[in-house]
Amino acid sequence: MASATSLESLTFDNVWSRFPQDFFSRVSPTPWRDTRLLDISPAGAARLGLEVDDIDRDRLTALISGERLLDGMEPLAQKYTGHQFGTYNPALGDGRGLLLGEAMTSQGPIDLHLKGAGQTPYSRFGDGRAVLRSSIREYLAGEAMTGLKIPTTQALAVAINGEKVMRERVEPGATLLRLAESHVRFGHFEWLYQQQRVEDLERLMRHVIDRHRPNLAHQDAPLEALFQDVVTRTAELIARWQAYGFVHAVMNTDNMSILGLTLDYGPYAFMDRFESNLTPNHTDTSGRYAFDQQPGVALWNLTVLGQSLTPLIEVERLREILDSYEPTLQAAYAILMRGRLGLETEQEGDGELIDEWLRLLESSRADFHRSFRALSERDVVGGLSLSAEIESPELDSWLERYRRRLDQESRGDTERLAAMRRVNPLYILRTHLAQQVIEAAEEGDTRPLATFRELLSAPSVRRPGMEIWSEAPSASAPPVCLSCSS
Repeated sequence: MASATSLESLTFDNVWSRFPQDFFSRVSPTPWRDTRLLDISPAGAARLGLEVDDIDRDRLTALISGERLLDGMEPLAQKYTGHQFGTYNPALGDGRGLLLGEAMTSQGPIDLHLKGAGQTPYSRFGDGRAVLRSSIREYLAGEAMTGLKIPTTQALAVAINGEKVMRERVEPGATLLRLAESHVRFGHFEWLYQQQRVEDLERLMRHVIDRHRPNLAHQDAPLEALFQDVVTRTAELIARWQAYGFVHAVMNTDNMSILGLTLDYGPYAFMDRFESNLTPNHTDTSGRYAFDQQPGVALWNLTVLGQSLTPLIEVERLREILDSYEPTLQAAYAILMRGRLGLETEQEGDGELIDEWLRLLESSRADFHRSFRALSERDVVGGLSLSAEIESPELDSWLERYRRRLDQESRGDTERLAAMRRVNPLYILRTHLAQQVIEAAEEGDTRPLATFRELLSAPSVRRPGMEIWSEAPSASAPPVCLSCSS
């Protein structure tokens, strides 16, 4: 397929619009007044086969404001259901976003999805709008996760609108043009299962295979192979979340991607001080979606998905596939954490060493990412002094065990430290830094947004003069506490 040269040259094959009519509602975006682009993502543009300089900013503004679609787009709101905080909700669907079209690129199909597009039949008394705060947070989250090599949706651009929106306070309205290989969720399958629509359930599974996992089509049991793919990718995704201290905070089944992408950023947070039970969503009073609960919640969600597939796959086979989740997650997590500690080989006792390191960080209230980075810096080779980050009498004993473990490695210090720095980021999407970017944008200054976006896209590369963007919050800062509108 030829590469696109502009937004106008994108071609669309809108498969979802050819599904049965109750799979979606056709809805046109609500145009917003006085829309102004804040930033365009080079990485997002690349996913469409474009360069930022290829993009006509006026044309993109017209698209992201809802004023004018691209030729070939067929906007619609998808219908699905899901379990929210463990309770099934049949009344779900795209309530403030629209699938504008499915672009065919040289890298495969890419959904263009407009968040803040206005009310839909699934808005449930909501206004269908988005605020600047949540839009910038999602925009930066896509950049940060991509920079950390964590599968995710991403955005092409974010814009501020001239109209105000009421949430906890009156805030500037915004729109976000989100990109994803697919927006198919666990909740799509739950909806069809609850409706006892077995033929459509199989049709959706085969759509995912044909469109996104064609290598599975030739398996002896393609539907089983797809479920195995979902389980494996979800396990690997959660391993990356845990290894990099990311808390999604609203792991409802309708927020789980069938392709194993991080989907729907709300009150998420990256760790500052390590807290194993960090729960940034202030409405999650039970801690259901706390950091240390995420692996178990993901398995619960996969089990719900498996239940939805029982009309098509034998229950015993579903159980066998689900049983692969835990060992897949543990193996992926161990590889990631050994990499962050500079351990190239696998040795007995590595799990204990990692667990002790995390207990040390938590008991000393040390910053999660700065502590890993300190282990990676050249100035800690002699003596491995981490006292600037970790104040604990247990540090020396852990370091002694760590030194003995490094003696079992064949790499020299220089090579090892370079490898560690590549996987131990300096620049993390910390909540207090995101808030600074948001406040600047509200005042009309988009330079911090562009700067932070660029740093997050290559988070391990030190940039002179950018020290402020690697700072942890002060020790006296209140704990992270966000709402679902964040």
